[in-house]
Amino acid sequence: MSMDQVRDIRAAAEAIHRRIHLRPEIGIVLGSGLGSLADRLEDAVSFPYEEIPHFPQVTVQGHHGRLVVGMLSGRPVAVMQGRFHYYEGHDMPAVVFPVRVMQKVGIHSLILTNAAGGISPWMKPGDLMVLRDHVGLWCDSPLRGPNPDAIGPRFPDMSRIYDEAGIQAALRCAARNGVPIHEGVYCYCKGPMFETPAEIRLLGRLGVDAVGMSTVPEAIAAVHAGLRVLGLSCVTNHAAGISLEPLNHHEVLEIGKRSADGMIRLIRDILAEWPAP
Repeated sequence: MSMDQVRDIRAAAEAIHRRIHLRPEIGIVLGSGLGSLADRLEDAVSFPYEEIPHFPQVTVQGHHGRLVVGMLSGRPVAVMQGRFHYYEGHDMPAVVFPVRVMQKVGIHSLILTNAAGGISPWMKPGDLMVLRDHVGLWCDSPLRGPNPDAIGPRFPDMSRIYDEAGIQAALRCAARNGVPIHEGVYCYCKGPMFETPAEIRLLGRLGVDAVGMSTVPEAIAAVHAGLRVLGLSCVTNHAAGISLEPLNHHEVLEIGKRSADGMIRLIRDILAEWPAP
């Protein structure tokens, strides 16, 4: 990370600070079809991305482009209604830029949500999965380049990316709400094309339960910055070769919308139950 990028992060955070009257504790990144959670915030201040200095712009259908700061389940939160993907043409510093900005604004924890293709036989469209671990071997590192010590360590440990207390809170809250949920391993692929059946067979043999095109870069940057991380996937389709149906983004959005209420209930309960570090 160059000193110019550090200055850009600081400028974006200062622009947000000038307009908010609370300090967010938890950041939430919303995946495809889950943007309605941002509309549930109380005492909210909304920032279209184009109004935040140096913020990238979203180009993907189903992703709005705004940051909303407010209260949810009694916790001050910053919610990204739309994220950035490597496949859109953004470089990795741009993909993780909002995580860096939210950390500078004040968050100590981050919830990452995504739409994913199910690989394991017990995964079916509409199910949720809490991330136990991930495979990011195909992810260009967002930490590549200079490493200012004030941002994070040069060689961060990735043995416990996803917070155990957050995982247990998610499992308890899902059981209480009757929301189907699994624990599993998520794999990042660069996209934008869906994976081939041969690639999915390979990932299944590697122990991967679900696959998608986001989350891992942000999780890496968050751990590097010292944030607690919780990952939640909405299984929107069977991955390639698991069923005979061809894959399309419209299906991802539709299943995501249908599952949104369960995911929103789950996140609201997690916020009330996940203790501060």
